[in-house]
Amino acid sequence: MTDLATLQDILGVTFEDVSLLEQSLVHRSYLNENPDFHLPSNERLEFLGDSLLGFVVAEKLYRESPGLSEGKMTRLRAAVVRGETLARVATSLGLGECLYLGHGEEGSGGRQRRSNLAGLLEAVLGAVLLDRGFPVAKDLVLKLFDAEIDSAIQGRVAADYKSRLQEVVQAQHQVTPIYRTTGEEGPDHAREFTVQVLVGDYVVGAGHGKSKRKAEAEAAKQALERLDGQ
Repeated sequence: MTDLATLQDILGVTFEDVSLLEQSLVHRSYLNENPDFHLPSNERLEFLGDSLLGFVVAEKLYRESPGLSEGKMTRLRAAVVRGETLARVATSLGLGECLYLGHGEEGSGGRQRRSNLAGLLEAVLGAVLLDRGFPVAKDLVLKLFDAEIDSAIQGRVAADYKSRLQEVVQAQHQVTPIYRTTGEEGPDHAREFTVQVLVGDYVVGAGHGKSKRKAEAEAAKQALERLDGQ
C-alpha cells in the first residue's frame, strides 16, 4: 500500500494536516469492519471534491471557449467529470493502491471498481482544498485534467465542423461526406495524421493533426470554406 509521503509526492502537494489526506482514502466498508478507526469515511470530502472539480472545469471552459453555448459547455463538463474519466485519472496516479477497504470490498475487486476510484479522486481533491486552499487545489485539478478538457473541446469542435459539413453536403449533393486517412507519420508518441474528406469521388478538403479527430475536423473546416466559396 502506498504510504502518505509517497502519495504527496505523486500529487505534488505537501499537506499541513496529513490526517485530511488519510481520511480521503477511507472507504466506508473499512469502517464497517473497523468501527473504532480514528477517522471518518471519505464521503464528505468526496462531496467537496466533486463541487471543486465541476467549478474548475466549468471556469476553464468558459474562459477558453468563448464561442461555446451554455448547453455545449454543460455537455463538455459532464464528459470531463464523469465517473469513467475520474477513474482513469485515479488509476494513472495509482490511487487504488491507497484505499482503506474492508475485506469484503477488497475481495470483490473494490480497488479497481470505477465508482470507488472516482469517489477516491474527488475525496483527495476535497482534502487538498481544505488543507491548502483553493489556488493549490485548482492548480492540481488543471494539472490532472487539462488533457481531458482539451480532448473534450477538440471532440466538440470536430463534431461541429463535421456535422455542419454533412448538412451542407446532403443539402447540395444528397450524399454523405466520407473521411479517408491518407497518411500517418512520426513515432507512436508524436503521431501525425493526414485525412481527406470526399464528396462522391472528389476530394473537397484535407487536414493534418496529432489525432484522426483533429485531422478530420481540419479537413471538414477546409471543405466548408471551399464549398462556401463556391
